[in-house]
Amino acid sequence: MIAVFNKEIRSYFTSAIGFIFMAVFLLISGIFFAFINLLQASSYFSPVLENCIFVFLLLVPVLTMRTIAGETHQKTDQLLLTSPLKVSDIVLGKYFAAVALFLLTLLITCIYPLIMSMYGNISALEIIGDYLGFILMGSSFISIGLFVSSISGNQVTSAVGTFGALLFIWLIDWVQQGLPTSLTSGVIFAGILVILLCIIIYYATKNIYAGTIVGIAGAAVMAIVYFTKKTLYEGFTAKFLGWFSLLKRYESFSMGILDVSSIIYYITFSAAFLFLTVRMIEKRRWS
Repeated sequence: MIAVFNKEIRSYFTSAIGFIFMAVFLLISGIFFAFINLLQASSYFSPVLENCIFVFLLLVPVLTMRTIAGETHQKTDQLLLTSPLKVSDIVLGKYFAAVALFLLTLLITCIYPLIMSMYGNISALEIIGDYLGFILMGSSFISIGLFVSSISGNQVTSAVGTFGALLFIWLIDWVQQGLPTSLTSGVIFAGILVILLCIIIYYATKNIYAGTIVGIAGAAVMAIVYFTKKTLYEGFTAKFLGWFSLLKRYESFSMGILDVSSIIYYITFSAAFLFLTVRMIEKRRWS
């Protein structure tokens, strides 16, 4: 893993990607800091990072598009797949390299609170909470980008796919408000999820029996829930999509609240997408 990590870190700075990522993020965050804190003489730092979320959302595809899709495009993925390294070590090495570049960029922005402290009082604990939440959310974004890169053989496709996935997460809170909450809509959405799960299982195993068994089991669970506690289906669509709302969980950090459940959620979310990335590459390795 260390060898992959070192290789990825070097590649970020031997190409323009690392410098572009850092320059754009620091430039725009500096503009936000100047307008929000300096010109308005405000000691409230949270709005700066909140406005930087969308900027980071735009930059993540640039950061992750070449992690795995680039290897496939350059035909160097065969060297990795046939090496004695574990697939998990390859994925973690690439992931931690991208996170390290993200942390290095974010570390430079710590100069902003230091400047503010020279001219007035600031809430250090609140700012630390802001940074912790931003790091956890940003790391989750990167894990999504890494997964999309693993299922794409083209860097442009990877970048567009990552942006689409992150944009959906960005808009998910607004989407929830317009979703139906009736019992029927919940049952239909649950059925769609079961069908999608069957397709994923079949695609991953190429075994129609495995997909069929999952479908039967899913239908049985749906029937049991319907006849025992059908109220669970009311508003189920909104509740399910709400699980993917990374931004809503960041709100507690921006208010200076250290929410342990949100920390666990972000770590679990990143781990889940890293696991899916490992599975996708292992499938390619053995095929």
